[in-house]
Amino acid sequence: MVVAYSVVMSRMFSSLVLILLAIAASGCSSHSIVPETLEAQVDKTLTFPELIASPTSYQGRVVVVGGEVLKAKRLKEGTQIEILQLPLNKDQEPTPDRTQTQGRLLALQPEFLDPATLSEGTRITMVGEVTGAKTDRLDDVDYRYPTLTVKHWHTWPPPTHDDRRGGPSFGVGVGVGGGGGGGIRSGGGFGIGF
Repeated sequence: MVVAYSVVMSRMFSSLVLILLAIAASGCSSHSIVPETLEAQVDKTLTFPELIASPTSYQGRVVVVGGEVLKAKRLKEGTQIEILQLPLNKDQEPTPDRTQTQGRLLALQPEFLDPATLSEGTRITMVGEVTGAKTDRLDDVDYRYPTLTVKHWHTWPPPTHDDRRGGPSFGVGVGVGGGGGGGIRSGGGFGIGF
């Protein structure tokens, strides 16, 4: 009787593990930040170094860029956001490592956007149409910023110390308990975290 119970429990535990692994695998698949309606418009061949070297050559092209908000200010035509460009990972999320930057850009959000809602350090990924370039002061020098008009905008939560968005984590637990009548019960557990 005890052997049959153990076999049944072992099979149930194995089935549960397989189900949880299937759920974990489906939950880990990457999704695009770019809406399907814009996907066909995006120029995937244009790199940020090419854009920053000659922004006016790429006017009208639609690109996906990411980075951190440095500052935002209201203009008559919308909200201008200065962004420190950062490379994107496979999920189109900007790296938190600022040393990987290849420059800065200015993005214009045509609709009203309160600059207070975009605090410094907010990480973003956006789809934007290249509109040209604008020269402005950066400390004591003139800096030529590529300019884009925002078509789609995605903000990322701030990274945390124990950020685990890189993949699932697994844990196994075992418990032992006593019961009345001299019987001993044992159990196990399995967990998946994201």
